[in-house]
Amino acid sequence: MRRRIRGVLAVCAGALLLTSGVGATGGRSGRADDNGVGLKPLLGWSSWSFVRSDPTARTIEAQAKALKDSGLAKNGFVYVDVDDFWYRCPGSQGPDVDQYGRWVTDPVEFPPRGAENGIQVVADYVHSLGLKFGLYVTPGISKQAVARNTAIKGSRYHARDIATTTKESNYNCGGMVGIDYAEPGARTYLDSWAGQFAGWGIDYLKIDGVGTSDQQDVRAWSDALRHTGRPIHLELSNSLDIDNAATWKELSNGWRTGGDIECYCGADSGSYPLTTWASVASRFDQVAAWAPYGGPGGYNDYDSLEIGNGDNDGLTPDERRTQMSLWSLAAAPLVLGTDLTRLDPLDLALLKNTDVLGVDQDGVDAERISSDASSQVFAKTEPDGDVVVGLFNTGPAPREVATSAAALGLPSARGYALRDLWSRRLTESAGRFAADVPPHGVVLYRVTVTGAARGGE
Repeated sequence: MRRRIRGVLAVCAGALLLTSGVGATGGRSGRADDNGVGLKPLLGWSSWSFVRSDPTARTIEAQAKALKDSGLAKNGFVYVDVDDFWYRCPGSQGPDVDQYGRWVTDPVEFPPRGAENGIQVVADYVHSLGLKFGLYVTPGISKQAVARNTAIKGSRYHARDIATTTKESNYNCGGMVGIDYAEPGARTYLDSWAGQFAGWGIDYLKIDGVGTSDQQDVRAWSDALRHTGRPIHLELSNSLDIDNAATWKELSNGWRTGGDIECYCGADSGSYPLTTWASVASRFDQVAAWAPYGGPGGYNDYDSLEIGNGDNDGLTPDERRTQMSLWSLAAAPLVLGTDLTRLDPLDLALLKNTDVLGVDQDGVDAERISSDASSQVFAKTEPDGDVVVGLFNTGPAPREVATSAAALGLPSARGYALRDLWSRRLTESAGRFAADVPPHGVVLYRVTVTGAARGGE
């Protein structure tokens, strides 16, 4: 019964968000779940898995065009997110900054157009395709801003008035230090930076390197983005502390629950293969643990969906179905990490499976029903009362994986219809749901009660 209630509550929560002041500047201060975005899990593409440390305007625009031309945009994949390395990073003294202490766009890789910043140029192109544009930051303020004691736009304060000596994470050049939010000017500094991003036209901001000690940074960014008046999806990364899940949900629209999905195992530091089965399999326990926290307004993020480049994904076809099935059962963001200009036809068909995408977009987190050394069963109840169940074989050999109507919280009935969402085959069952599942594979059923309930139920 608890699983059935979760599905209903998710729908009700979504309705409340849609009707209770979702404007970017209205509602409760500091909350992200009423900023007008994040009502459903985000679909899109990110530069990190494939492009990694070499993003350029030409590359990002080519990926955006491929997202549209492939038809994926019609299936809801509309975000194009530039990850790290878009800014000028001269060395360990931290990212280069402008006169107000904000990161400077790399003008070689993202050329300006007249007075228009190079990032804004790319954002304009992405928007011209009917897509949305995302960008990346890390917590704190650059040491370069502190060394130069740059002014804080809109105030009489300067960088040294708000900076601490605490080291903050930055995976490009380092050189970021903390901000003392008790100091006047601290929040004005982020208001200035957020306003610049909004002026460039960003629709999504990822804050990377977020730890438990960065809760004030997250709150300040959440407020600053809301103050811009532009709906901007706020995503947090990575390996967020589950003990503070309520805070991440209050302040953001998504939060990474673990480390990177990429294997970083390619020859000569190449992008391929993008991931491994071990990286995907590590998410089963995360999905089970974080299930209570996702829902309309903010979702658990299990990192990129590495489907699109065939064998270069690093996964077998069965493992690709498993990744997309698990992410969809978990109502997770589906953010592609692959090269969209070289899409594999089989992978493209997987990504366009509207039945599976619908499982993700219902916004309901699945619960783990059972598990053993080589199998996992996850399920959730849909708003119409159907149950979607994934029978996962996590072992190296074929095996049967099974569950039952009672285990799924379904009412006792004379019969149940099972629709396989990958093969689209229809079968019937009296109450035991089983399948022979290939190694590292999945059978994803949508179960509907068809027979009259037993015993007058």
